[in-house]
Amino acid sequence: MAERVTGSVVPTREQVFVAGGPVGELARLWLDAGSPAGVPPRRASTVMVLRHGRSDGGPEVFMLRRVASMAFAPSMWVFPGGGVDPRDADVDVPWAGPTPQEWAVRLGVPREEAVELVCAAVREVFEECGVLLAGRAADEVLADVTGPTWQGHRAALLAKGLSMSQLLSHEGLVLRSDLLSFQDHWLTPEFEKRRYDTYFFAALLPEGQRADDQTSEADISRWVTPADLIADVASGEASMLAPTVTNLERLDQASGPEVVIASTPPVVPVMPVAEYDGARVVLRARLPIR
Repeated sequence: MAERVTGSVVPTREQVFVAGGPVGELARLWLDAGSPAGVPPRRASTVMVLRHGRSDGGPEVFMLRRVASMAFAPSMWVFPGGGVDPRDADVDVPWAGPTPQEWAVRLGVPREEAVELVCAAVREVFEECGVLLAGRAADEVLADVTGPTWQGHRAALLAKGLSMSQLLSHEGLVLRSDLLSFQDHWLTPEFEKRRYDTYFFAALLPEGQRADDQTSEADISRWVTPADLIADVASGEASMLAPTVTNLERLDQASGPEVVIASTPPVVPVMPVAEYDGARVVLRARLPIR
């Protein structure tokens, strides 16, 4: 089968995920209630921050395990990211790289939404792991954002007292949108009480910067080898949602982080749908063929 996206036809394949644990229970309750319409999803951005580190040259990726008290995806391994909010809507944000209109075409959204999604990606990755995709000029990127000034900016972003546009303008920086690569697009299933329309980006860790564990939303934050965490999920030692598993599997097959960043894979919106397969609950989704 194929999906039509922004004028092009993208071949797709069916993927079935077993819904276990709390996710499976939510899906079962939703099915037994007659599969009611879900709440509208909130737009969100997430970033797979990559680096070299594997002996085979493939990428390592920075991930967080969300604290057990989180309302959405508790104790799940995730990439840094979060919901778009009003701070991300400034169309005058200092900008370098592909234009907002070019991003709008790639993401398949209006120009204003493209600005919000890209700004949210840059803001969230700085808030959650201290990596800032910005520079003094269009061909530069900051090498160190660990000092007190930068941590103060980070705290102000978290407290919603500062926008990314204000931070960039204050420091004389431009947002390096060219450091981001659009990789995937998923919508949370309708049985979830909190739903997100999430755009997945990838970015290479800037030279000289480091990702840290300072976010309060995670109890573990670290670099992982995709194959190792995939094995932990298979053994039941770790938990991840379907889009995270899918993208981690793709990273495991990549020959290097630069290859991922340079790629422009076919993307279609993916929303898993719960159904009974005998006594068990599964999620069916159609993924783009890559």
